[in-house]
Amino acid sequence: MSYLRYGYVTGPVLGALWLVILSTIIAVAMSFATGDPFRPAILWSLVWGAIIGFGISQRIGDLPGAVMGAVALAGLVLLGMGPMIIGESASVWSRSLAALALGGIFIWSMEAILSGMPKAALSRHEFEEAVIRFLTGFGYIFFTAIVLIPFYVMVMTSLKSQQALLQNPLDFSLDWDKGWGLFRSYSELFADFGFGGYLWTSFYVSVLTVLITLLFSVPGAYAVARLKFRGRAAFSRSILLIYMVPMIVLALPIYIAFSMTGLRNSILGLVMIYPVTTIPVALYMLQGYFRGLPGEVEEAGLMDGLSRLAVIWKITLPLSLPALASVSLYVFMIAWNEFLLAFMLLDDPSKFTLTRGVAMLNSSEIPRQHLMAGAVIATLPIMVLFLGLEKFMTKGLTAGSVKG
Repeated sequence: MSYLRYGYVTGPVLGALWLVILSTIIAVAMSFATGDPFRPAILWSLVWGAIIGFGISQRIGDLPGAVMGAVALAGLVLLGMGPMIIGESASVWSRSLAALALGGIFIWSMEAILSGMPKAALSRHEFEEAVIRFLTGFGYIFFTAIVLIPFYVMVMTSLKSQQALLQNPLDFSLDWDKGWGLFRSYSELFADFGFGGYLWTSFYVSVLTVLITLLFSVPGAYAVARLKFRGRAAFSRSILLIYMVPMIVLALPIYIAFSMTGLRNSILGLVMIYPVTTIPVALYMLQGYFRGLPGEVEEAGLMDGLSRLAVIWKITLPLSLPALASVSLYVFMIAWNEFLLAFMLLDDPSKFTLTRGVAMLNSSEIPRQHLMAGAVIATLPIMVLFLGLEKFMTKGLTAGSVKG
């Protein structure tokens, strides 16, 4: 592998691999966005990627050369000799956009990957840095694609009409002339299928699950982390043992017990059973965080005359806000997305949670775009909540709490 540690070898190898990745991603993206046929040309991608990668590794032309390389690569695509093959039915606009996007993104990203790399022999650090930049870019593109592409397909399908889906299920372009008519599936879900009630039910069931979970897990985690009692170590290690038993195994006993006690087909039953599935993981997460908090601060509070409960309320919990936020979000997501128990225990449509309501749409009698619209409605609140609380969850409020 030592021969790879030369600029004129590393550049072509990374360039060839990178152009295969980009041509595949852009071809898939353009096919989804326009409905026109695009596909990568693997052989041409390897050839032109290696040639351009060699040029960039030798810094041939610098900025003017980079611009010329992007234009040349775009021209090759339009001439049918580039790393992407475009179907004849594609419009001039989509052809030009795909070619320019591939040429510009490839040249810019390869300049970033090979930045600072010498022309000849590379040190181990320089070689590993170039490879890490390549793998980082691949990771960003790959994981973004596997998240965004299904979501994009789901959203585009929800905005199409039944006739358009029957004509070409793989065409994800939209008819913008319809205006607000594109959102017809969403309006019908709220008007005809009662999705407003499902949203509200899922929301308050999830909030109650979070409150009950924190009510039990905070004192339990604090006791495991701070107090000394017989069996503490065994209890700490066995918190997550419940997750060794699949929920499907517990489904029948839960169904029988809830049917006998009259809790089946009731919101109260869900509120009782959901915390059972979330308290163990909340205990595990919080006890680890509590152990990391400085004990000196709590000892100072006890010396000032505060009771143990006052110390928890006035010192431990304020310092634990990042952990409480992350645990609350995690528990909320579990309760919001839970399907098996809701499907098993709820039969009355007026008491359905959102996931149960979406499952109801999976029927041959209901258009497919309504199912996709329901899935979008179930996904968006969690996405917004997670993005909104991300910074708060990662903020370290304990920094500087103990000095010297």
